[in-house]
Amino acid sequence: MMPSYDDDKVSGRLHGEQVEPEKTDSMFERLIYMVLIAIMISLAQTVLGAMTVIQFIVMLVNNKQPNERLAEFGTDLGIWIARPRVTRQPQAT
Repeated sequence: MMPSYDDDKVSGRLHGEQVEPEKTDSMFERLIYMVLIAIMISLAQTVLGAMTVIQFIVMLVNNKQPNERLAEFGTDLGIWIARPRVTRQPQAT
């Protein structure tokens, strides 16, 4: 049986505290951040897809019983992928 997640726990992961920076980043730094985040999300989606296939195989072998640790990891990773990324708007001078 999989553990149930509280709405507060999921909400905290999705809408956690966001700290505003004191200075804005240069355009080059923003580009680097965007590329790094795109790579991380792509890798996370690949891992999530692989974990889905592995969980399916585990369930075939274990009489439709999912691996709880694998299911929890998949849920956490899915929440991380779905979480909105922080976008910092340049401040008007």
